[in-house]
Amino acid sequence: MIHKFKIEDVRLVLDVNSGAVHIIDELIWDLLDYGPQFFMGKIVEDLRGKYKAEELEEGVIELKKLIEEEMLYTSWDEEDKPSMTGEPVIKAMCLHAAHDCNLRCSYCFASTGDFKGKRSILDLETGKKALDFLIQHSGNRRNLEVDFFGGEPLMNFPVVRELVEYGRKQEKKYNKKFRFTITTNGLLLNEDILEYINKEFVNVVVSIDGRPEVHDRLRKTCAGTGSYNVIMPRAVKLAESRNQTDYYVRGTFTKFNKDFDKDVLHLADAGFKQISVEPVVASEEEEYHLSKEDLQEIYDAYDRLLKVYLERKKQGRGFNFFHFQVDMEQGPCAAKRSTGCGAGNEYIAVTPEGDIYPCHQFVGNEDFKMGSVLDGSFDTEMQKVFRSTNVFTKEKCASCWAKFYCSGGCAANAQNFSGDIRIPYELGCDMEKKRLECALAIKALEYLEEEAMNQRV
Repeated sequence: MIHKFKIEDVRLVLDVNSGAVHIIDELIWDLLDYGPQFFMGKIVEDLRGKYKAEELEEGVIELKKLIEEEMLYTSWDEEDKPSMTGEPVIKAMCLHAAHDCNLRCSYCFASTGDFKGKRSILDLETGKKALDFLIQHSGNRRNLEVDFFGGEPLMNFPVVRELVEYGRKQEKKYNKKFRFTITTNGLLLNEDILEYINKEFVNVVVSIDGRPEVHDRLRKTCAGTGSYNVIMPRAVKLAESRNQTDYYVRGTFTKFNKDFDKDVLHLADAGFKQISVEPVVASEEEEYHLSKEDLQEIYDAYDRLLKVYLERKKQGRGFNFFHFQVDMEQGPCAAKRSTGCGAGNEYIAVTPEGDIYPCHQFVGNEDFKMGSVLDGSFDTEMQKVFRSTNVFTKEKCASCWAKFYCSGGCAANAQNFSGDIRIPYELGCDMEKKRLECALAIKALEYLEEEAMNQRV
């Protein structure tokens, strides 16, 4: 399977199964429509008005060489599929420190922090049992990841702090290593919390939507006022204190700001170097939801962002945009490429009440409650269902060129929109494919620029 596309007048073709990306000219672009067989009679008959016969023959020879080198039209045999045998392990946990929040964001999937339940706070003993559960189910894996989440986890920071200290003690006892992260809206960041976060947390995510008017429209305080002016200086200070690494400012774009490239650039101009702006996921009943009709405007925003992204990098004012990052050298292993985040299998979420769910976005859906850290119960049959769900078992993914980059998409979004974790959220797929084309094009354009510089030297 191949996928050819053009961005910024550069023609590219991705070989889906090998991951090879080729920069091609117009001749090869046209010839790819006849592969992988390349019957010369048909090719010459169709294209003789545009190319000479010898040019077509040379192009076909070049393409067949790439096929022989398994860099084009490569197959993916049954035996190449990643093995899911062996005892499953849990390596990551989203630990909900608070089912409460000091913001009332309109688009919050967590129902402004309470996850459609009662507002609550994680107590220390339940948190300890959650960490113990992770250790007990991690097998021989040494590195474990815990993201403190909410609601707003800083509303329960004393317990978060005690749990980190508890985790450090358990590391020595069980020969494990905890990598703690935290996701926050930033309202409660102060000197003491910032100092501790920089000491103990390997990554921090702070939620900011971009321009003040965009952010304040949907991210309001409990009193109904905007939160931008409070959050922004604190987030800037956090980014600077972490030397512009090991953090992300994460925004959400909606129908109200389909020109979200302006929000990305606003964040870059504010000094942030690590930026992520994601599309909202919402039903059509919500006024801010995104739909198929919005896609062209969204695509245009990604195209504009790509241009400025490259320009600023040349000028020495570059920044990282999460969705434009793609590893072309090695990338994840085959199992990771086909299964994605590992929700419900390697990754779980735990609520303040100790309930276990496949991930934070399933919390509150009782059909997907997997057990409790309080009594140690765990639904291994549901874990097997999530473990067996990958791009090979999802019918729509099997024929998709982007499958080994998106890994089948978000299971929670699939469930919410189709009622089946195996049927991907189609609108999300459309946007993911556009982002991936941009990311691959950036790599190609950077390569061409480097080659041009080398020739000048």
